[in-house]
Amino acid sequence: MMPLIVIGILVLGAIFILAGMYNSLVQLRVRADSAWSDIDVQLKRRHDLIPNLVETVKGYAAHEKGTFENIAKFRSQAMQATTPADKAQAEGQLTGALKSLFAVAENYPELKASEQFTALQSSLNSIEDNIQNARRYYNAVVRDFNTRVQSFPTNIIAGMFGFHARQFFEMETPADRENVAVKF
Repeated sequence: MMPLIVIGILVLGAIFILAGMYNSLVQLRVRADSAWSDIDVQLKRRHDLIPNLVETVKGYAAHEKGTFENIAKFRSQAMQATTPADKAQAEGQLTGALKSLFAVAENYPELKASEQFTALQSSLNSIEDNIQNARRYYNAVVRDFNTRVQSFPTNIIAGMFGFHARQFFEMETPADRENVAVKF
C-alpha cells in the first residue's frame, strides 16, 4: 500500500512539473505573438504615413518619379510580407527608399520649411523609435521562447506539443539596422 502512495505522489508531482513546462511554453508563445502584433501595428503606422510624406515631397520635386515608384513598390512588398525574415528584408528595402526620399527633400529648402513636411518628419521619427522598441521586445521574447524550446527537459514537452523555435526580426544588412534619418 505504501509503495502505491509513493508512486502516486511521484506521478502526480511529474504531472504538475510537465504542466508547468507546458504552461510556460504557452505563455512565451502568447507573449511572442503579442510582441509580433505590436511590431505589425507600428509598421502599419509607418506604412500609412508614407503616402502623405510622398505626396508632400511630390509637390516640390515632381521630377523624382523613380524615387516615388520605388517607395510605392517597397511599401507594397513590406505590407504583404508575413514572416519575420520577409518583413525584415522588405522593411530594409523600404528604409533605403525613404532615405532616398529624404535625400531628394534636402535639395528643396522650401520643402524643409513646410509645416506639413516637418510634422510628417516628426511622426516618422517617433514611429521609427517605436518600431525599434517593439523589435527589441519581440526579439527578447523570442530569445526566451527559443531557449525554453531548446532546453532539456522542456524540449521534450515542446516537441510533443508542436512548439518550434521562432525567427528573430533581424535586418539583412548593417545599413538596414539604422533608423531613417529625418533630421535636416
